[in-house]
Amino acid sequence: MGHRFVLVILCTIVAAHAQAQTPAPQAQSETAPPQAPQSGTAQRPPAAPGVLLDRVAAVVNEGIVLSSELDEQVVLIGSRLRAQNLELPPEKVLRQQVLERLVLQEIQAQRAKRAGISVPDDMVNGALQDVAQKNGIPLSQLPEALAQQGIDYTSYRNAVRQELTLTLLRQRDVLQRISVTPREIDQFLERRRGRPSERDEYDVSHILIAVPQAATPEQLEEAAKRAADVQRRAAAGEDFARLAVAYSNSQTALEGGSLGWRKGTELPSVIADVIGKLEPGNVSEVLRTPTGYHVVRLNEARRGDREVIVDQVHARHILMKPNALQDDATVRQKLAQIRERIQKGEDFAGLAATSSEDPGSASEGGDLGWTNPGTFVPEFERALQGLGENEISEPFRTQFGWHIVQLLGRRQIDNSEELARRDAALQIRESKADEETELWLRRLRDEAYVELKI
Repeated sequence: MGHRFVLVILCTIVAAHAQAQTPAPQAQSETAPPQAPQSGTAQRPPAAPGVLLDRVAAVVNEGIVLSSELDEQVVLIGSRLRAQNLELPPEKVLRQQVLERLVLQEIQAQRAKRAGISVPDDMVNGALQDVAQKNGIPLSQLPEALAQQGIDYTSYRNAVRQELTLTLLRQRDVLQRISVTPREIDQFLERRRGRPSERDEYDVSHILIAVPQAATPEQLEEAAKRAADVQRRAAAGEDFARLAVAYSNSQTALEGGSLGWRKGTELPSVIADVIGKLEPGNVSEVLRTPTGYHVVRLNEARRGDREVIVDQVHARHILMKPNALQDDATVRQKLAQIRERIQKGEDFAGLAATSSEDPGSASEGGDLGWTNPGTFVPEFERALQGLGENEISEPFRTQFGWHIVQLLGRRQIDNSEELARRDAALQIRESKADEETELWLRRLRDEAYVELKI
């Protein structure tokens, strides 16, 4: 089939191992000498030496990273880098980079376990469905397609679950704690006003030479020298991706430092400040941040457009939820009766205020205000699409319960200002996320007990 999967999960696949046990020899009498074997009796063969099943590559707090895991990931990542026509660093350097990634994954996995974070099967199934869809095959053919690439489906599924677990952990520990103030949005818009990079997209790679949070002057000096050497070599034309694999401490090191295509305003702030000054193929000077020293390369740039005219709808609804006393059929019938009463002249807002179980809109007579496309869940959006002005839908089900909805109006609006502020908030959050995640990972690494065995 020859598929190359869009979702590349670089996570630890823990190899199962067993412990061989041999029966202990019976103790000899302290006084009786060993008996010589009698004639005709077969002698017991000497015990076979123990077989080494695996080695410990690193001790990480109360956990370990096995050599088999390290070997497996080195092979996988090496194959991927070769497929991307990237020159591999020396094997020792590659193994060190891969081991550091596995150590960080183990630290995060332990933290997620302590936090009680788990990924349900339906979330894993959804991620696998996305993989299959992006590769143009049904989910049922995914195990076969993976097998053709030498990948065990069960191991791949476990890897996806682990990656999702780490994503949820980062959302909890990092992303949810990032705040964006109105003043930051105002300042962001002022800086970006009239700049073409607000609509441009950039393909960027970067190298991070990290420093500990409590770095000594000697450590800072050593990191600065290493960053300057990497920058000089990159600027002189040495392969940037190979340098990233060999020297970068960023999460993207084993992807050749690539951040992929991003809008200029979605880049980390340290990169966004310099990227507009670079031409494709150029390498920045060394940039200093709390996480360490950065070197940035602009690979390519392209122009992007943004739609600012949107179709808005004004609607109101009544929500009722099934419970232990009333099942779906009962709730649906009640809403049908309420709909009939409204059609006979009763006030929608009054009935919503007394009957709706949506705390956000019941006090407003069920009014949801003017909303943009994508505001509601798909079932709600479809119900609205089929309505004429002032028409009331039949009862329908969403994940929140049963609804009836009335369409009050439609309009087209130039939403550029609102979109600009909303996009600015998202972009500020995105730009903070990369750096905050790196700081969080460095902190976890510094606080963990790690003993490398190789």
